[in-house]
Amino acid sequence: MVSDSKAFFSKSELKEILVGAHYVDEQMFQKVADQAETDKHILDTLFAEGALSKDLWGQALAEFFEVVYADLNSYPPTKETVLRLPEDVAREHRVVIFDENENTVIFSTDAIEKNKGTVDELQDLFPNKKIVFALSLSDDVDRTLLLYRKPLQQRLSSFISASNETVPEILKEILSEAQSQNASDVHFEPIVKQDLVTVRLRIDGVLQKLAELPATVYENLLNRIKVLSDLRIDEHQRVQDGALRFSIDTKDIDIRVSIAPTVAGEKITLRILSEYIESFSPEVLGMSAEQVSMLKQIARKPFGMVVICGPTGSGKTTTAYTLLSDISNETINVTTIEDPVEYRMRGINQIQVRPEAGINFAAGLRSIVRQDPDVIFVGEIRDKETAEIAVNAALTGHLLMSTFHATSASTTIPRLLEMEVEPFLLASTLSVVVAQRLVRKLCESCRYSEQVNRKDLDLLFEDSKSYFNEEKVTLYKSKGCPACNGTGFQGRTVVVEILEINEAIRTLITSAATAKQIESQARQDGMSVLFEDGIKKVKAGVTSLAELFRVVEEPGK
Repeated sequence: MVSDSKAFFSKSELKEILVGAHYVDEQMFQKVADQAETDKHILDTLFAEGALSKDLWGQALAEFFEVVYADLNSYPPTKETVLRLPEDVAREHRVVIFDENENTVIFSTDAIEKNKGTVDELQDLFPNKKIVFALSLSDDVDRTLLLYRKPLQQRLSSFISASNETVPEILKEILSEAQSQNASDVHFEPIVKQDLVTVRLRIDGVLQKLAELPATVYENLLNRIKVLSDLRIDEHQRVQDGALRFSIDTKDIDIRVSIAPTVAGEKITLRILSEYIESFSPEVLGMSAEQVSMLKQIARKPFGMVVICGPTGSGKTTTAYTLLSDISNETINVTTIEDPVEYRMRGINQIQVRPEAGINFAAGLRSIVRQDPDVIFVGEIRDKETAEIAVNAALTGHLLMSTFHATSASTTIPRLLEMEVEPFLLASTLSVVVAQRLVRKLCESCRYSEQVNRKDLDLLFEDSKSYFNEEKVTLYKSKGCPACNGTGFQGRTVVVEILEINEAIRTLITSAATAKQIESQARQDGMSVLFEDGIKKVKAGVTSLAELFRVVEEPGK
């Protein structure tokens, strides 16, 4: 019995734990409970609404079970401490050593009631010491149990042989590692003039080398992935795209497969997708209260055009889904055309682009307009035809959202005009342009602050005085620890600029103004550009200055 399983508690029990102990306001709880489709969605919604943090949920549970709360995420035990308990005992009882001194061993678990009978077994392992149980969240226990795992390269070595029978185990180990590290992509890259293939994971937007495979093993792995994805195993010179579903520890994960020929051999990229996302929240993405309020207000308009821009992998689709989730209800028809449908959302009609069936963005958008929609989401505006249909759809009484590849909010407008969209039509329909990037968040477990002379910052960027007025500036860094896999970062947050289209901007659009002119006017009207929003997160200790410079350019560069 896992104590913080969302399916474990009924609505009345959740109310007793959270409202009874004053962790959540009764009115808020009842509002969420009335809207939730099932009891297990109540927690998801409370988290998404910012009414409850996961740490507070852990503390509430610990209070319910009358034990202390052990925050394994903020205060991770060392690997040496964890490994003092045999792995089979740890996994069977879901216990890990949180802390130990001369007299006491504190065991952290997510199964408090189940482990009441395991005291004697643990006492035999730690004689003459008092055994104490503390409660931790299941995700944190799972993450800590990973310390028992040997490095992937070492695990793969035990599978590698000439036999094809080892390939399923190799693929499962790699995908299991990717899932445990919250990787978004897995890359298999043949090395020129070497009989090796490098395996890398993209974690928090950055590629990290994971292991190497012999080319002979990789050939069998490549064929297995092709078979699972319904691709041709006899085709080696063309790009192939497919999809597969893989089961890891009873959990199914959907994977988008891309295979491309390189001079060294066929390269595989696997994109790990989530089948369903229960709830989105701009607050969770990292937007400020002011930004959230502005976007929600615009997204609730009955018509107009919302464009979200940025490079590939900047979270544009997630932001769009956040807005769609916020406005979606039983009284409106929300329909999307996407390539691919990365997240499946309940209550929203989603159409997958299928060129072989004649369904591209333009054709799909034409069809959607005839489906009596209230809100339309176009996965991406890629060409003149799609841009024209999108603008006309917004003009004729629909709220239209789309993503677009542009470096900033102000450059989006000239680029749309270059697609031969009429300036007066764009000025009439465009409501807001959101530009965004994703920056890595400093690991809270190993983050530390340091004082820096502001003059030293002048060496990093010319206009540092505009952002830091003090002579002594507090900046944040991280050391790297087990909680963040030694990287110093854990998770990502969004850096945004929001260009709201007012009368001054509309006048500039109709006169075909440059991006620089549009940005200048928007900043006069109060818009913060990407770098300025990022500086706020640097000052708050959310990310580092070096990470911000990695992702966002200083204005004027």
